[in-house]
Amino acid sequence: MTKADIVAEIAVETGVERNDVQKTVEAFMTSIKSALAKNENVYLRGFGSFIVKERAEKTGRNISKNTTIIIPAHNIPSFKPAKTFVDEVKNKVVVK
Repeated sequence: MTKADIVAEIAVETGVERNDVQKTVEAFMTSIKSALAKNENVYLRGFGSFIVKERAEKTGRNISKNTTIIIPAHNIPSFKPAKTFVDEVKNKVVVK
């Protein structure tokens, strides 16, 4: 399922114009990205959490040059689904 599919489905279910739904979805994603960029976690009850994880510094290898490189510590975004979300997927529950 793509973002366009999600927009189309929401537009059909709510009766809101597609362009308005598109703007809303884009604004939602932008707000999540900006919160994570500020190192703030986003919690959506019943859906899941978008969290920032810290990756430790580690040693890597550049195979083509046969050298060792240091990969610095950095933050990455992560998603942890809520228990109800996981249960619905496991049990193949279709929510409408």
